[in-house]
Amino acid sequence: MLSYLKSRRSCTLEELMEHFKVSSATIHRDAAALSRRDAIERVRGGLLYRNAPDPAAGAADYQGRVVTHRAQKIAAARKALALIEEGDILFLDSSTTVYELALMLLKCNFDHLTVITNSIAIMHLFRKFPPHWSMISLGGNYDPQLNAILGASAIEQLSRFNITKAFISAFGLDDKATTTNHERQAEMLKSILDAADKRFLIIDHTKLHRKGLYRIASRGRFDAILTDR
Repeated sequence: MLSYLKSRRSCTLEELMEHFKVSSATIHRDAAALSRRDAIERVRGGLLYRNAPDPAAGAADYQGRVVTHRAQKIAAARKALALIEEGDILFLDSSTTVYELALMLLKCNFDHLTVITNSIAIMHLFRKFPPHWSMISLGGNYDPQLNAILGASAIEQLSRFNITKAFISAFGLDDKATTTNHERQAEMLKSILDAADKRFLIIDHTKLHRKGLYRIASRGRFDAILTDR
């Protein structure tokens, strides 16, 4: 649908239904999903393609990961959502799995919640969160492959915050440790875990028994490991 809209810049809902041979309910559901990612703008009777890039797709590699095993990521993230409590100070990392958790938070009704992140995709969601929540983004070097802020400046800022719960993901989890293939990401995630009171790994089952190049933390470092299975 996004490719179709990009080529035409705008179209009606009826045109989309006819082109894709689907129901009105399907078009509305998919349009809502694209709208949450700021990829399109919904107008009366139709849709507009946004000139701005999809914030959940800062790079082609990241965009591919957003849709890969998405159902499994959602299932794992839903378990993480159940652990969030009123007044929490959360750190949400730049993984596509934790991004699903951020999308779920949009529908929550907490009176007091703080979200700290180094994820560009989650930063683009800030304006959609309740205005009385506290939204904090880290500053530093932008990594287009991970669509994230990394580096010494971001790590230094972490030392200023009290974090009650950190939610991260990883490239892989084996019997001993969590791992990633990005050195600067490993450094960032280690600092996040050091700063948090409680630490949660959200990981879909396709990453189990898989090992990356750089070690993040041992299995025992986490208060819980949350997966779709």
